[in-house]
Amino acid sequence: MSITAYHHLHDRLREAALLRSAAGVLGWDQETYLPPRGVAWRAEQLAVLSGRVHRMVTAPEIGEWLAAAETAAVPLPADAPPDAVVADTNLRGWRRAYDRATRLPVDLVEEWTRTTSLAQNVWAEARRTSDFALFQPHLEKLVGLARRKADAWGWQTCRYDALLDEYEPGARSAELAALFAELGPQISALVGPATEKAARFPRDLLAGRYPVAAQQAFNREVAQAIGFDFTAGRIDTTTHPFCTGLGPGDTRLTTRYDETDFTSSLYGVLHEAGHGLYDQGLNRAEWGQPAGDACSLGIHESQSRLWENHVGGSRAFWDHWLPRAAHHFPHLARRTPEEIAGAAARVQPSFIRVEADEVTYDLHIILRFEIERALIEGHLPVAEVPGVWNETFRSLLGLAVPDDARGCLQDVHWSFGLFGYFPTYTLGNLNAAQLMHHARRVLPGLEQSLAAGTYAPLLGWLRQSLHIHGQRFDGPGLMRHATGEPVTGRAFLNHLQSKFL
Repeated sequence: MSITAYHHLHDRLREAALLRSAAGVLGWDQETYLPPRGVAWRAEQLAVLSGRVHRMVTAPEIGEWLAAAETAAVPLPADAPPDAVVADTNLRGWRRAYDRATRLPVDLVEEWTRTTSLAQNVWAEARRTSDFALFQPHLEKLVGLARRKADAWGWQTCRYDALLDEYEPGARSAELAALFAELGPQISALVGPATEKAARFPRDLLAGRYPVAAQQAFNREVAQAIGFDFTAGRIDTTTHPFCTGLGPGDTRLTTRYDETDFTSSLYGVLHEAGHGLYDQGLNRAEWGQPAGDACSLGIHESQSRLWENHVGGSRAFWDHWLPRAAHHFPHLARRTPEEIAGAAARVQPSFIRVEADEVTYDLHIILRFEIERALIEGHLPVAEVPGVWNETFRSLLGLAVPDDARGCLQDVHWSFGLFGYFPTYTLGNLNAAQLMHHARRVLPGLEQSLAAGTYAPLLGWLRQSLHIHGQRFDGPGLMRHATGEPVTGRAFLNHLQSKFL
């Protein structure tokens, strides 16, 4: 490998990463504190930054340096030293990113950023007023731009594959469709029995008032206990919960609050803190490079679902945390850990994905996958999305959608242009279940440590098995490395049957 060329690449692409980080701060601010009249100006700021970064990472010298570094590269032996592994990971990641970036014209990149920035504010208003017509022209433009991006990247059998590959490298929609066709009926078969069993925990079991300040204090305690470093992160309030890693030492979580239901914000924080723990566990020295970045969204989502569902959704979690919850919300003192865990995990088909129970959650993802693929392939006009959404939702979950806010407008993703993102949530569920199954085999006393509120053994194993590797492996490869076997739906279905039946 040409050491000089490698260092040139490292320095230039780190500079680009710093600019992306600056854009990330602007994006976070837009979702949390930006005044409404600042949206148009923010869109221009982000468009300029995205164009600048695109020109940097597609400059001719990048291709020349890549070619020089690759010419002298040699296959890594099994016992390669860490520095060699990092260099190999970076070089492969840079090549993939360069090949994809150089296929996109800079005007498309700037238009994409400008359009998504404006669309986010319109989506929030459309959702607030439950008015899909308000968002429709923005979604039509985004779908058109997404098709242009897919065609620029190139695809073989399905345009949607080019978009999916951005979030889950190597994944194909035909394989996902087959996976969903297998999982969907098995999940649907669990819904009735699980709902019936959950009925022993009344809907109003946790009824009460939960002041936002008390929720914030409790959520912070829990996030800190599982390992989230608040000297390198924070929690804020937004319309749609998210986590964004802005750089080493700066990971931002957000959630939303309901003063009648403390579990909504709590599990939102556990979910986003799972993402945050992954970000905080990446190789800080290689931040902004492939060796210091997450390998896929399916892996990232596995971390959020693991902490939210497998840890926070367990009876053992409430054995430990009920006294602290009762400290912040005194009326919970009359409840038992079994009641809290049962009420929090209550199975009941509902409209909102981020509030869905574990059993029905992936049915929400199947719906979005089918609609997204139809939009990108040109089989579904944007104007028909609400009708198709409502019809498919009734078929999958047996509910009549009452309005757009609880239907096709509920998720922020399309306003960000994140087509191809939703399937990674189900991949994350499969990965999380398999990781927990394996962790129980290799970590003696794991159940006892979780029941005691001691999370360091589990987090330490995740850090060494997944986080530290960055993009050394793709998603399936990292799962094989961590668990010793390819990912299947077996562990996930066993988890659902064990927990809910």
